[in-house]
Amino acid sequence: MEKTHYDSILDRSKRITWQDDCYVDLQSTTSSQAETEDLDWIQRYRDQLQSFITPSFLGEILTHMKNLDALTSAEETKIKQAGRLQDQIKMLTTVVAGKDSQSSDILQSFIESSDSHVAQLIINHDIMIKEHKEVLLRRYEQYRDRDSISCPKLNISSRTLLLVDGLSDLQQKEHDLMQVGVTRGEKRNHLRQLGLAKLFEPLTRVSMPPRVSLTVGVAGIGKTTWVRHFIRQWCQGTICTDINFVLPFTFCELNSLEKLSAERLVKMAFPHISDPSLVLNSSCRTLLILDGLDEFRCKLNFADAASCNDPKKEMPIDDLVTNIIRGNLLPDIAVWVTCRPRVASFIPGGLVDRVTEIPGFSPKDIEIFLNHHFSEKDFAGKIWSHLESHKILMVMCYIPCICWIVADTLLYIMQNEAQESLPRTCTELYANFCSMKAEMGEPRGREPVKMEQLHGSIRKLLGNLGRLAFYGLLKHKYTFSEQDLKNYGIDLLLTQSSLGVGVLVREESAISTTYRFTHLTLQEFLAATFYHVSSKRAIFDLFSESSMSWPKIGFQNHFRSAFQHSQQAEDGHLDVFVRFLTGLLCPAGIKPLAGLLALGKDDGSNKAWAAGFLQGLLVSGGAVVSLRAVNLAYCLHELQHTELLRSVEEDLRLGSLAGKLTRPHCVVLGYLLHVSPECSEQTNLTASLNVATVKCLLPQLLYCGHLRLENNHFKDDVMELLGSLLSAKDCHIQKISLADNAIGNKGAKALSRALLVNLSKASDGCNNAIEEEGAQSLAEVLQCNRKLVSLNIRKNTIAAGGAKRIADALKTNRTLTKLILCSNQLGDKGTVALAEALTVNHTLLSLQLVPSPHECSANAFFNIVEYDISVHTLWGGACISIFCCSLQENAIGNEGVIFLAEALKTNTSLRILCLQGVSAGTSGAIKMAEALMSNQTLQTLDLRGNTVGMEGAKALANAMKFNRSLKSLNLQENSLGMDGAIFIATALKGNHQLTYINLQGNGIGESGAKVISDAIRASASGCVVDI
Repeated sequence: MEKTHYDSILDRSKRITWQDDCYVDLQSTTSSQAETEDLDWIQRYRDQLQSFITPSFLGEILTHMKNLDALTSAEETKIKQAGRLQDQIKMLTTVVAGKDSQSSDILQSFIESSDSHVAQLIINHDIMIKEHKEVLLRRYEQYRDRDSISCPKLNISSRTLLLVDGLSDLQQKEHDLMQVGVTRGEKRNHLRQLGLAKLFEPLTRVSMPPRVSLTVGVAGIGKTTWVRHFIRQWCQGTICTDINFVLPFTFCELNSLEKLSAERLVKMAFPHISDPSLVLNSSCRTLLILDGLDEFRCKLNFADAASCNDPKKEMPIDDLVTNIIRGNLLPDIAVWVTCRPRVASFIPGGLVDRVTEIPGFSPKDIEIFLNHHFSEKDFAGKIWSHLESHKILMVMCYIPCICWIVADTLLYIMQNEAQESLPRTCTELYANFCSMKAEMGEPRGREPVKMEQLHGSIRKLLGNLGRLAFYGLLKHKYTFSEQDLKNYGIDLLLTQSSLGVGVLVREESAISTTYRFTHLTLQEFLAATFYHVSSKRAIFDLFSESSMSWPKIGFQNHFRSAFQHSQQAEDGHLDVFVRFLTGLLCPAGIKPLAGLLALGKDDGSNKAWAAGFLQGLLVSGGAVVSLRAVNLAYCLHELQHTELLRSVEEDLRLGSLAGKLTRPHCVVLGYLLHVSPECSEQTNLTASLNVATVKCLLPQLLYCGHLRLENNHFKDDVMELLGSLLSAKDCHIQKISLADNAIGNKGAKALSRALLVNLSKASDGCNNAIEEEGAQSLAEVLQCNRKLVSLNIRKNTIAAGGAKRIADALKTNRTLTKLILCSNQLGDKGTVALAEALTVNHTLLSLQLVPSPHECSANAFFNIVEYDISVHTLWGGACISIFCCSLQENAIGNEGVIFLAEALKTNTSLRILCLQGVSAGTSGAIKMAEALMSNQTLQTLDLRGNTVGMEGAKALANAMKFNRSLKSLNLQENSLGMDGAIFIATALKGNHQLTYINLQGNGIGESGAKVISDAIRASASGCVVDI
């Protein structure tokens, strides 16, 4: 009875009306909720299933579900045959979602009960990644203001990296400022530009993502800033969303560690990751960032480091890093290393999959920076003008960090002093910067003190910072712990003073707290101030930190010692230090810090002595001008002893260096190629060099843009030297002119070998002795070189065979736009070969083939015109946007003119035809007239100096009645007579396109002139006629 009553209640047909809105079927609701939860679980973890399930784990799932009858054999087969792994996983979730809740429960239960890394990632990924991103954002948000440039055009988000093919010799061996001086902010040759979002993606559809990526840049260029920006963008989900975890480390942090495992390292840096093995295995795409390899205290030894593939095994920190980069340890995670270029060369190239470079500010970027930040009171314009006048400061500004220092310092001076006192050298700049910071106040958290006490504490801090900087520089040490600072007597509280904050940067992390100088150059400057002050009272060699060294007394002995160490340093790491050391001898360089350094009165004798000492080094150096020698010229500039520098610059500008290139002049020339864009853009060494000076200057000529070496009587042996120059990876030469030398086939071969790898855009080898053999080598260049756009080998003897070789190369070349082969004895066969090549080549815009007298017949040129080749040419120095054919002073006769006339009947591209003095007569003129009846594109016809005669003039006049394209006709000295003039006058009455006609020297007489004048007045008033 009760059951019947209960059933009647559940019977929907017996429900009363008002129950419709509140009736709940508890049984069906319970069932549907369970099914929904099952489906929700699959839906919720669908992305994780797709991302983390491996082939082996998928096999375990299928086996387990089949054993429990949750999948049939047919369904298992269907899943396995779905294709790629991602497709199989998708098919699995589709099949399970389409079945009852039991199958979904079995899948969920299997994954949740599994202790594999894959299962843990599927279940915990979202929670782990959310917490990890929150931690990273909190850690790196504090640097946002320091890293950002408010100018949108200069922010990292609007800039790109340069994808490069390895490092140049200059980058691997030289000081950062020497590298910047050479490039002057220009982007070096690169494969392509790469946005930060694309940094870890494959370059093509068939390539793999890089495992080890290396990003290089000089000190202060912004490597750490790029890393921090990437981390913030990744945490916000705007870039590289396919990367599951990013684990950033700095080598400053790693310096404090001795021995540990990979998993322990991750646990120390990121305590919130409870199980580091989850993010370090192949199931998870993890990016490990190692920022600032140049700041690592250990030198990586890839040859002898013990191999290890166990992430739980402890080992020395340098071996740990080596094994990670080498791929023995954590082979499935991606690694991003950043460092200065010189240190990057310590990593074997075979271990690096992608090399990118951070470009510095260009001159335009510097101007934008100044205009954006210092627009008030026209400070930006004044600072820019000052930088343009002092190129060495402009070079420094290519580095963003130094650009800040320069701008802040110059602004401070202009606000407090006269503009005339603005610094002219780097020493003056940094002295004013440190003085500015020292004057801005005492450290926070300390009771106010008297000014004398403040100066005393700041003086002591400056001295101790200088000592720390100097001995750190000798050890290649650029980051320091708190204990390092205490060891050198630095009060940590004083590091919070204006001077301390201005010259030191404090970095805190979960592992350690470290300090570094604001920029490498600031460390070098403070090191120089310490050495300058200490050398006046030291009795032992300051380069030995302990007192156990030979006695060395007197400033000049210590000064010599500094330069001896600098000249012996192959990597140039003391170059800028000795520049500052020299600059401190100049009164303007030491004046801003004189009070803080407590220096006595200087009588200027040391400055005069140093100038003589440096000039002696210029003379006594080796046969080749090295960058160590060029640094001596930088030192002369810091000393403001610039007579020689100005003299060489003026001679180079005037092209009057002939006979003056002694070794000191060569050194200064190398310096000018670094700091002066005007000198390097076009370096005019015409009639100035011999074999000895070429050898001396060779390493510095790399940095020219347009190198002019005309009329130096170079022979093939010099071309071997220049070939090595052009083949160098550091070569900046875009155009080289070797005209009017004595270069033969051997020299042409040397030039060709260099151009096979060089990225020069133009080469001028006119008026030499290049023959067919040399032309063959140049043809090989045209087949391989993809940058050369201009080649001039005018006035050589390549002959028909050489022309054929070049013609064959033109059939495949797609970059050359200008080719000059004038006066090369090309002959008919050579010209025909070029004509055939131009039917295939559609990129050549300028072709000059104007031959010497009697060089080839018009039959050959007939081929060029007949093929209707749309080529542009340079003629008479002016660029004409049409094809111009000139056969002037070639005795091609009537036969040649007849050939050309036949070609003109079908040609539609020729605009100018010059047949001056080609021995054409009446028959040739008649055929040319017939061609003009059908040709409607020729605009200029020059027939002067022939024998067209009256009948020829009659035929041409008749053609003018039908031709509507010809605008200029030159019939000067063609024996037309008065009758011929009458025929031309008739043509003028019926032709309104002609704008110029020349009839001089034809014996027209007064009657003929009157007929012409009447015709012009009647119907051709716009035509200019020379009679």
